[in-house]
Amino acid sequence: MMKLEGRVDSVYRSENGVEKYPQQFIEVDLEGILGDSHAGFSRSAGGRKSERRYPRGTKIRNYRQWSAVSIEELAIIAENMGIPSIDPGWIGANVALRGVPEFTQLPKGSTFAFPEKAVLLVEEANLPCTAPGDVIGSKYSGRNFRPNLFPKAAMGRRGLVGVVERPGIIRIDDVVIVEVYEPKIYSLPPLTH
Repeated sequence: MMKLEGRVDSVYRSENGVEKYPQQFIEVDLEGILGDSHAGFSRSAGGRKSERRYPRGTKIRNYRQWSAVSIEELAIIAENMGIPSIDPGWIGANVALRGVPEFTQLPKGSTFAFPEKAVLLVEEANLPCTAPGDVIGSKYSGRNFRPNLFPKAAMGRRGLVGVVERPGIIRIDDVVIVEVYEPKIYSLPPLTH
């Protein structure tokens, strides 16, 4: 398993809405980030492609207990949108990391281990939607800004979502050890009749 090292730039949480607010630290347990609107073992199915097999509102497993982004990728998104910067909290991130290359491309099963025991497990890339564009637009009102630019500008750089694998605390400036999941391919003997 390949290991990378990064650093926590900032942490966020919010009890409702898309936008999250800066914290000095966040505490995580097996249900997610304490006090955050995305915490819980279950949630309601929405309009995401992976959830369309269920009617909206159906109770499903919560594989989106947290959202994480890369500071470097946010800079590229902002540049693509023609704006100076994007605060991670504006797009609903709980954790913003720096120094992890190709962050959004990390595969399912990769983990982030923090000094105070917390371990986050990656479930999938977070696909961009229009709601964060509306929040960004509210921060840049008066400019010639179109919120619908966000999904295209953020494609492949929107960050990751996942679940808490081990409870603990995540603080600003923590060093994070990223273990990149590499699935083992097993060769099976040929079938005999």
